[in-house]
Amino acid sequence: MPQEFEAQQNSASSQTTGRDEEQTIERKESGLAEQASGLDALLDDIESALETNAEEYVSSFVQKGGE
Repeated sequence: MPQEFEAQQNSASSQTTGRDEEQTIERKESGLAEQASGLDALLDDIESALETNAEEYVSSFVQKGGE
């Protein structure tokens, strides 16, 4: 009987650990998706700023005669 009880405890413990690991993985994936979304938004902002102000942006790096 003690062996059966121990086996049941080990089985329940491994099931709980598996669920905990799945939840941890889901949280990490969710966090990564949020970071990727934020990075995409930042890159979109940079791209639109460059499209809008491309001439001004480039001219800021180009020296004019005598400068």
